Amino acid sequence: MYWSVNPAFDKAYTGAEARRGWEFAPDAKISWNFTNVVAFGLEYYSGLGPVGEFDSFPRQSQQFVPAFDLNVSPKWEINFGIGVGVTGGTDHMLVKAIIGRRFEWGKRHPASTQKSP
Repeated sequence: MYWSVNPAFDKAYTGAEARRGWEFAPDAKISWNFTNVVAFGLEYYSGLGPVGEFDSFPRQSQQFVPAFDLNVSPKWEINFGIGVGVTGGTDHMLVKAIIGRRFEWGKRHPASTQKSP
């Protein structure tokens, strides 16, 4: 099982939304590995509104996305899903896809056996 929570804060600097200030937009995911290659889970995306004065529920953005993760190699993954918005302030259908690359930060490589000239 895998789970994550992303308590994001968003800020528009131009356009009509700029006057709203900082907005709270938490996201979350839970998934289960069915094989070493395939995982399936549920993702949640939201936009609740300005910090300290959330929008009313019908104006909030609330989306649920059943999604697959495909681990196509040790370094690459593909995530995709089709979701639905459950409030009036949300797009009613969302299609998403992400191609991800894993990095091994800080992993030391064995010293080279070649001598420098």
